Amino acid sequence: MKNIYVVIMAGGIGSRFWPYSRAEKPKQFLDVLGTGRSLIQMTYDRFTNLCPSENIYVITNKRYQNLVKEQLPDLTGHQILLEPIGRNTAAAVAYPAFKIKQRDPKGVMIVAPSDHVVFKENIFTDNLKTAIKAAKGSEKLITLGIIPSRPETGYGYIQYHSNPLKKVKKVKTFTEKPELDLAKKFIESGDFVWNAGIFIWSINTIAKAFHDYLKDMAVIFEEGNETYYTDQEQEFIDKAYSQCKSISIDYGIMEKASDVYMVKGKFDWSDLGSWDSLHEIRDKDKDSNVVDGNALLYNAKNCYIKGPNDTLIVAQDLDGYLITKSDNVVLICKKDAEKKFREFLNDAKNKGEEFT
Repeated sequence: MKNIYVVIMAGGIGSRFWPYSRAEKPKQFLDVLGTGRSLIQMTYDRFTNLCPSENIYVITNKRYQNLVKEQLPDLTGHQILLEPIGRNTAAAVAYPAFKIKQRDPKGVMIVAPSDHVVFKENIFTDNLKTAIKAAKGSEKLITLGIIPSRPETGYGYIQYHSNPLKKVKKVKTFTEKPELDLAKKFIESGDFVWNAGIFIWSINTIAKAFHDYLKDMAVIFEEGNETYYTDQEQEFIDKAYSQCKSISIDYGIMEKASDVYMVKGKFDWSDLGSWDSLHEIRDKDKDSNVVDGNALLYNAKNCYIKGPNDTLIVAQDLDGYLITKSDNVVLICKKDAEKKFREFLNDAKNKGEEFT
């Protein structure tokens, strides 16, 4: 499909996977699942049957330019979009949207994170094709929703108008990371899905949405029309980002727009937001432990053990713990302590940059 464009967002530092994920090489560039391909490579592979490789863009931080080039050698320079500073997801969508608009104003754009895992990829592709068809020539802003398997408090939720006859359903509300009791009610109601953070829209539609809801940002990136695909592009972007406010695409546009729709994803999905979510999808032993490395476990269950093969990890009487050794850091904590990781990382930084 020559008018389909994919933008892979790859600028995060993966702090909740510290110390395995480090600032110099965050989780999207790691072979987290042991497949021989990093998460960003798996994401790239997922879209190559939907559009030509020259229509795939990666937006990332400047510091990761060489990592992207190394792991995705088929990309040319103009396909790797470099952010000088993080400005949340609205800027990470606006930059490629207005750049692609210069190239093909009739195109359809897919935006996807670089660090998610998708199983049953043929179903994923079919769901995307449904969304693409609906987005073409319309003003629909479309997102993929994942059928929830549990009352997860770490995901956003989308409430939709239920209509069994329509594959593309009108969105009612967005809710970010609800408390457990509310998440349980969402699951019981049957008209909520998880927000996968995967978006589909026509180039003209998203450009118009930026003008309607984030006017300043639209004006900033439209000013770059003459620089896109030239040697002056990066100079312009460095200046543009210094003028952009930090806001998410969900809050800045999706929660405010009226023509927002959802296609229900029937594929298996995880955003791999934490060690706990990785534990959930990995193969486990009889005691629900995941062991990636060498370990001796005694009366241990529901644990995630990860270390280099030349290090033996011995653990006794633990339930639901993470034990990992990565380079110069050993971490032992509750496996579901993801809210503490920012504190861990900040305190480690105070010990010295070499620990982060």
